Amino acid sequence: MAAEEAKLSTAEVLRETRTYGKFRCHNPSCMGRLEPKAGDKTVRCPGCGMEFRVHWIRPDFPRIRGPVWETNRKLAEEALKKMEDK
Repeated sequence: MAAEEAKLSTAEVLRETRTYGKFRCHNPSCMGRLEPKAGDKTVRCPGCGMEFRVHWIRPDFPRIRGPVWETNRKLAEEALKKMEDK
């Protein structure tokens, strides 16, 4: 009954679950949470190893700018080599 008494909209309920200072890995098979330290220019996903460039909108609000191509290309080549060896 508490939810009925509060009469919160869907947007208000979802607002409570948002995380600032974190974002998800853009690798579709991973989607892990990344939390760069303040001021970091890049962040590496602990799950899949992909690396992303980070832009800071505010000192506490990071956004992904894009992948670090050299690192991700190396990971892709290693994965392809493993598939060919099997």
